[in-house]
Amino acid sequence: MGMSTLLFIGACTTVNVNRIDAQAHPLNFLCIEENPEVLVSDFLSVLERNIQKHGIKTLVYKGQPPERCEYTVAYTASRGWDLAPFLNHAEIRLRRSGETISLATYKHAGGFGLNKWAGTESKLTPVLDELFANFQKN
Repeated sequence: MGMSTLLFIGACTTVNVNRIDAQAHPLNFLCIEENPEVLVSDFLSVLERNIQKHGIKTLVYKGQPPERCEYTVAYTASRGWDLAPFLNHAEIRLRRSGETISLATYKHAGGFGLNKWAGTESKLTPVLDELFANFQKN
């Protein structure tokens, strides 16, 4: 498992990704635990679409994972406010049978970077592409 960190100095954005080891975890099906506390309206759809483009089928569930869900994803995200709401923090945690095997985080720590108002898709796609880099992209 490789750890990569991207730092965008002018924008004060930090991304940390613990890439999934495709040899140890040959994912073809991943269950996503819906988090109703996340107020970023398109977060779940962006997350699911980006996982699927790496050739991994997804199932969204609430509460306890269905029995067939060996691998699950839990996420959290929060918004900041600067004339308009914007995604300022996200964490995506991949688990196998409840044990964390990989983690990716995105954090915007203020500053004057105009990317703070960028959409969820443009902020999450590079994070998820790095997380699932060892899987073939469709």
